[in-house]
Amino acid sequence: QAIENQLKICGYKSNVDVVALYLARQGLRSIPSLSQFPRLRYLWINNNKIQDLTFLVKNYCLTELYLNNNELTDISGALKHLCSLQILFLHNNELKRLGKTVKELKGMISLQTLNLFQNPLAYDPDYRLYVIYFLPSVQLLDRKLVTQRERESALHLYNPKRALVMQSVAFGKRVDTSLGTAVGSSRCTQPARRPIMPSGHEFGNNRNKVPFEDPKDAVLVRATTRSLMEFSSVDWNKVATCQERRLENKAEEPLEKLTVQFR
Repeated sequence: QAIENQLKICGYKSNVDVVALYLARQGLRSIPSLSQFPRLRYLWINNNKIQDLTFLVKNYCLTELYLNNNELTDISGALKHLCSLQILFLHNNELKRLGKTVKELKGMISLQTLNLFQNPLAYDPDYRLYVIYFLPSVQLLDRKLVTQRERESALHLYNPKRALVMQSVAFGKRVDTSLGTAVGSSRCTQPARRPIMPSGHEFGNNRNKVPFEDPKDAVLVRATTRSLMEFSSVDWNKVATCQERRLENKAEEPLEKLTVQFR
């Protein structure tokens, strides 16, 4: 009866046209299947006495779902198919198992806003970091923005090996050190040996291949040849045009070309 009343109020002529249903504060203990509304996107069922969510089996288009202030004790198998969900309110229910609840929401790659507070599971000491780590798409958790520091703390707590790898790699950072200087070897007392290029191995000379005694020397040569940049410029005001060449019989002066190389 509550569904029929909403359809009349909104003036929907066909079930296919239904994109929103407001069934909040109706004192409902159960709801029949909503599969007749395949395009349903917004659903309010908050402030009722709902204990079962089997009526949402075929509503794949839902993007906003408000289930707060009900009597839900378990959501396993009821929401994992809602991959388009962006907003989910589950606060003030009776959800107790944190791992089981988060596992149900893992497939929601578009989920950005999530409320789970005022549930027994929210009293877990690592509750917030657990949710942040296993649901990385969530930007707003329990009405509070997820910070970068919280994401880093969650990574350290639940995946310390990955956190260690990320710390050891300098993404986009520059190490100010000269060639031949050992990087990260602060305990080394002897100066590092600078790679020496063997004689006869000039840049661009591919005919004379001299083997290297140390592989580091080969790496040096390869790096320096690849990193060589050359820019040349000519003062075209001093270059005679075709007409000037025909009218003047004097010898043409050699061009002055300025070449600069960067390594």
